[in-house]
Amino acid sequence: MAKPLVELITALRVTAERLSAGARYQWGHYGECNCGHLAQTLLGYAPAELHRFGQQREGDWQEHAREYCDTSGYRIDHVIRQMLGAGLSLDDIIHLENLSDPRVLAALPGGMRYLARNRRDDAVLYMRTWAELLAGQLARRDAEASGAAA
Repeated sequence: MAKPLVELITALRVTAERLSAGARYQWGHYGECNCGHLAQTLLGYAPAELHRFGQQREGDWQEHAREYCDTSGYRIDHVIRQMLGAGLSLDDIIHLENLSDPRVLAALPGGMRYLARNRRDDAVLYMRTWAELLAGQLARRDAEASGAAA
């Protein structure tokens, strides 16, 4: 799972709020899907830029993450590298696009269930739940560090 970083937790919450408030959402658009929206928040790219980068080679975010190559020269790989630098893993990118991380799904309010990867409300719920999981990890890590320092 992603590194519990304040910036990433904040980005997940901001992205969920933007989607909840009605931001344009299209699962088939590289800049307006689950990963595209988080990339907008984390990295400041416009949806059209992300869409253009994603179309430079075949595949969706999931396939781009699986085929990620730091030295490919593809702009989408540059974006993925930046997302990795923000605390995500390649698996996190795949899971976000598909709303499929078992740890996030198990932590959903009301219990474990599957979410539809192309439903705005499910994407919002997934990002909010993931942010809370990461915030809990961060709080535990900070508490352990405080206890060790005492």
